[in-house]
Amino acid sequence: MAAFAKRGSRILRQHVLNTYCAKGKLKSIGARQMCLNYKSSWCLKENKTSWQHKRGLFHSSAVQANKIVPYNLTDIGEGINEVSIKEWFIKVGDKVSQFDNICEVQSDKASVTITSRYDGIIRKVYYDIDDIASVGKPLVDVEVEDVSGEEETSLESRGKSARVTDENEDHFLADKALATPAVRRIALENNIKLSSINGSGKGGRILKEDVLEYLQNMSPVSDAGSALCDKRPASGRAHDYTEPIQGFKKAMAKSMTDSWKIPQFVYSDEIFAMKLTELLSHMKEIASSRGIKLTYMPFFIKAASKALENFPVLNVNVDESCENLTFRRSHNIGVAMDTLYGLVVPNIKNVQALSLLEVAMELNRLQELGKKGALRQGDLTGGTFSLSNIGAIGGTYTKPLILPSQVAIGALGKIQVVPRYDQSGNLIKAEVICVSWTADHRVIDGATLARFSNTWKKYIENPFLLLFDTAL
Repeated sequence: MAAFAKRGSRILRQHVLNTYCAKGKLKSIGARQMCLNYKSSWCLKENKTSWQHKRGLFHSSAVQANKIVPYNLTDIGEGINEVSIKEWFIKVGDKVSQFDNICEVQSDKASVTITSRYDGIIRKVYYDIDDIASVGKPLVDVEVEDVSGEEETSLESRGKSARVTDENEDHFLADKALATPAVRRIALENNIKLSSINGSGKGGRILKEDVLEYLQNMSPVSDAGSALCDKRPASGRAHDYTEPIQGFKKAMAKSMTDSWKIPQFVYSDEIFAMKLTELLSHMKEIASSRGIKLTYMPFFIKAASKALENFPVLNVNVDESCENLTFRRSHNIGVAMDTLYGLVVPNIKNVQALSLLEVAMELNRLQELGKKGALRQGDLTGGTFSLSNIGAIGGTYTKPLILPSQVAIGALGKIQVVPRYDQSGNLIKAEVICVSWTADHRVIDGATLARFSNTWKKYIENPFLLLFDTAL
């Protein structure tokens, strides 16, 4: 290409010289040749200069091919602006590829795993475990190749951002032991460094049992041992202390405040649970052989779905102006759970299409994730109706509050053995469970809620109907 350009330039100059000769400007062949040689020499110098310039540019771009780019925390939906860092899957110097796990974060509503957008090497980590990260701010710096545009931001220009500094890098790496958020919580409460514990799990992962065993082997006079034996409330502490409302607690505060704006009423009743207790005792062994833990709750959930088939108005959504009702086909029944991170209400999707054991299997899955603080947004959103089994802790009657996107909720008390009269007038030893329903009085009247409760009651008092696709 260069030879072609040089030849073309020479031909052009020859044409110009011939023109000059024709006009008598250059009188001799020697003058013409001298001029031609001078032009050729100048062209070669020009080409050499151009090549040196291009070579310099090429060398410069080769040196600057690798760029440090910030990987920002992207919007994870649901109006979430900040999250808590629960676990890092990488450290400084690790090589990552697209879609590799970077970290696990905990929002007000769910646990989310953040994956990489780049192929490259981690050069800086901005947050430590339990730090609060904001949407749109950098999580890590990644050294990548061939990056252009706004993402080619130098490290020095972000010096004011919150990040893990060289001074505390050793401390950060010490906390990089493999452990679930629940295990980290126990270690944090007892002032234990996970780096001092040998994990017995897969890949050296630290299990809950490892932490408890470590505590048992510690001196009883140590601070950590005292913390395990005495998880004192604020009133038992030496000094007052303040902690921020965040995570699931923050979500609960918002939803319950919104719920209180809805006009609600409560309907309560007693249900005989003798047949349910007997059936459960027979089915537990069958469920256990399939790896399923069966409790009373799947019966309550499935019975609610069967009752919703007869009273779909309890499964609607009301718009903000209370002018339209959306009747929802799916029975996505939420179950209130008490976890280390606060109250959460994950839901079982499409209960109307599931068998009793399938409901139990899905409930087992949600409970395990809830214990680990690993519930996903899909588990926590889309609920249409809710139940609370507060009786597992204690109590009989209660007044549950409706979730703002729903119009009804039920709360179940503990099963009690009490004297009652049967239908023949005989005094019997009865197992009774109390149920309290709360409904949105803007769209549901007392008679409708009572009929719904009676239908649910018939399924609980005749639980074998739940094993078949039988309507009352």
